[in-house]
Amino acid sequence: MIVEMDILSTLSMFALLLIPIGIFIWLHLGLVRETVISAIRMAVQLLLVGIYLKYIFQLNNGIMNLIWVLIMMVAANLSVLGKSGLKRKIFFWRTLTGIAVSTFIVSAWFILVAIRPEPFYDARYMVPIIGMILGNCQRSNVMSLERFFSGIRANEQEFMTYLMLGASLHEAIRPYLRTSLKATVNPSISTMATMGIVSLPGMMTGQILGGALPMPAIKYQIGIMLCIFTAMVIAALINILLSLPAAFDDHQRLKPDIFQ
Repeated sequence: MIVEMDILSTLSMFALLLIPIGIFIWLHLGLVRETVISAIRMAVQLLLVGIYLKYIFQLNNGIMNLIWVLIMMVAANLSVLGKSGLKRKIFFWRTLTGIAVSTFIVSAWFILVAIRPEPFYDARYMVPIIGMILGNCQRSNVMSLERFFSGIRANEQEFMTYLMLGASLHEAIRPYLRTSLKATVNPSISTMATMGIVSLPGMMTGQILGGALPMPAIKYQIGIMLCIFTAMVIAALINILLSLPAAFDDHQRLKPDIFQ
């Protein structure tokens, strides 16, 4: 049985933020306001989700579960475009497609092939599993898109040289695509390589705290880590490739008006 935190205990955790905020002020990083707002938003959003999920789990309706998942995907997509500095009206459907395809492929594999709950749309499995995969895809897509386009902007002469030497658009973007994907997956590769030694992952820890035996929790964690890594790579690649037609003009030059 998990030890429940009361309201005061939960509020006391916000005291920890004084440490990073003090460092931000000392270094003049200008991140204090953003940090405070993000922490408050996180708390409010999680409390509201907690209330909503209680009814989602009780109702356990396949259509309602799917609607909730689609809402999460749209929110993640808006965040990806906002953080990567790309205009939402130009890239919205392209990046949403990449996020949805990658998330549904690996989630379906995990739920339908690996764990096979009854019913398959059981909210206790569907919502948190897709949420974990989606959350990690969100972070990886921000990095991949930002690194890809900033790489081309910072090396515009080099990029144009590739084109003038006869390279196609897909050949000219290849070095920046490789750099972007490496930057995206390297932290996850490092995390997987040291997991269990340096860190205990959240899903496994949560299951153990909730009363599950370590070995079933470890099996779930292995599955979810492989799903997350696969989804990250698929989403990053699809999003970059789908963004190309909107990001480059007829002469294969990067359009300046695609950035916020």
